[in-house]
Amino acid sequence: MISKDKFNNAVGPQVRAKKPGVGKLIPALSLLSIGVGLAASTQYFAYDFKYQDVLGPHYNHIYAPWSILTWANKWYGTYPDAFMRAGSIGVLATGVGLLGLVITKMIQANSAKANEYLHGSARWANKKDIQASGLLPRSRTLLEVVTGKEAPSSSGVYVGAWVDDKGVQHYLRHSGPEHVLTYAPTRSGKGVGLVVPTLLSWGASTVVTDLKGELWALTSGWRQKHARNKVLRFEPATTAGSVRWNPLDEIRIGTEYEVGDVQNLATLIVDPDGKGLDSHWQKTSQALLVGLIMHVLYKSKNEGTPATLPEVDRILADPDRDLGELWMEMTTYSHSDGRNHPVVGSAARDMMDRPEEEAGSVLSTAKSYLALYRDPVVARNVSASEFKVKDLMNHDNPVSLFIVTQPNDKARLRPLVRVLINMIVRLLADKMDFDKGRPVAHYNHRLLMMLDEFPSLGKLEILQESLAFVAGYGIKCYLICQDINQLKSRETGYGPDETITSNCHVQNAYPPNRVETAEHLSKLTGQTTVVKEQITTSGRRTSAMLGQVSRTMQEVQRPLLTPDECLRMPGPIKTASGDIAQAGDMVVYVAGYPAIYGKQPLYFKDPVFQARAAIPAPKVSDKLRVIQEQAEAEAITL
Repeated sequence: MISKDKFNNAVGPQVRAKKPGVGKLIPALSLLSIGVGLAASTQYFAYDFKYQDVLGPHYNHIYAPWSILTWANKWYGTYPDAFMRAGSIGVLATGVGLLGLVITKMIQANSAKANEYLHGSARWANKKDIQASGLLPRSRTLLEVVTGKEAPSSSGVYVGAWVDDKGVQHYLRHSGPEHVLTYAPTRSGKGVGLVVPTLLSWGASTVVTDLKGELWALTSGWRQKHARNKVLRFEPATTAGSVRWNPLDEIRIGTEYEVGDVQNLATLIVDPDGKGLDSHWQKTSQALLVGLIMHVLYKSKNEGTPATLPEVDRILADPDRDLGELWMEMTTYSHSDGRNHPVVGSAARDMMDRPEEEAGSVLSTAKSYLALYRDPVVARNVSASEFKVKDLMNHDNPVSLFIVTQPNDKARLRPLVRVLINMIVRLLADKMDFDKGRPVAHYNHRLLMMLDEFPSLGKLEILQESLAFVAGYGIKCYLICQDINQLKSRETGYGPDETITSNCHVQNAYPPNRVETAEHLSKLTGQTTVVKEQITTSGRRTSAMLGQVSRTMQEVQRPLLTPDECLRMPGPIKTASGDIAQAGDMVVYVAGYPAIYGKQPLYFKDPVFQARAAIPAPKVSDKLRVIQEQAEAEAITL
């Protein structure tokens, strides 16, 4: 038995399209032709009889088309010739209509039909597409218009702008939990177009990597005074104005997490570039630092001695104390419940068992990674904690943490910044409970992590691994890089097999400088189908008048945005001093929706943003925890 089911060979979006039914156009035109014929007969008959009143009601001598049928039923026997003349007129009108219908049908049957989805269905997004993606608020319903209800407003981070057919610019904002990835070369305007508008509108907590402190100067004033944020400026290499933070205060000492916390910290210290622990000396020095940090933490807990990274370095570099005494102390000290901690004792015995030369190499390697904390300015700023990582999402007020590094200090401070970013992710995405199958939030405020040029921090495994799940913990990442090569670099980035792009729902791009980035954006935009028309004339040139012309329609594939077109997207227009005067173009990609050909927003073109940016930044950073300086120890009170 032959199945009546037909194969589904729909192409692209045709899968979701309704199946074409029986055409309604032909029957409709046929009925229209008959109606025109009846109307012609009726009007001719009425004209022939001088529009007498006996013909019945009319409007300005216009009768109902079917009136001829009623009149024929009454008077055909009396005026057969008149009805024949009127009928001939109607038949002629109907015949002309049906003849035109036949000709139209023949033309359609013999015309080439192009399939616009044959090679690809990519297209640029329209307003409905952008609204469906969540970047624009929907239009008001009829009920909302009648009742005078305000139109829905957009919120969230700024990912670009879009200009409609009328020339009106609309800001594109994304408020969902999904992450955002931006490709923007240096000095392309990403700060004034994306970062600053976001920080001048995002009301929840945020962590910002701020080179030179420009974002602090432009946005911290508004965030403190109007967004009710506690604003923290963490600038480790400055003598004044920085909030202090001690990484060792984040170690959950005395819990089952203590060893893992210390191991993660030690790994970040001995791997400042994120290239992994490849050498023997890195691995052995990491094991030594794990034991020593654990020892310092427990001594601080039991005796009130300082527990800081500068103190760890001081112990290793103390010229007045033999290292053998330190190893002996670590193996015999009663860390908890009168017992020596196995991790501490094992690290010390490992050093005691090594040959003197090897032990010296391990020791010198460990000390080299702690050299940053010999700077007295850095040492002071990491000697105590005036905020904790947990405060970012669990304080009474939202908290804005600006991590400020000057260009000349960027390289040497990178290990400390990596430690802070790592701890933020690990400590704020560590616990989730469920109620009736749904996750229960354990935070007071959402957290936006806006990391500008994040590949320059080196490879952060925790960041790449956590993007898949941190959204469930209230953390939204806004990652900015210069180009795809910076992201996929084997040396300083995440390699060609990175998963950053896979976990970012929204990607946006300014005009790129590298071909590799342009090719990536072209692939994201997709392939489209265009119809190519080819006209060929045979014989002499005058043969075209004789109809010796062939016209060929062919469906052709091409990228909606070629790499060449991507490279030549109009960039921002700058003044002689290098300041941006006019915005350029950009492309925004939202997973599952057509690409958006947009415009770069500029905060200084918007009077609202100008007013917010003009609010002066606070001279002193807020402090969430008060540090009471004591003679021999530091105690933290809330």
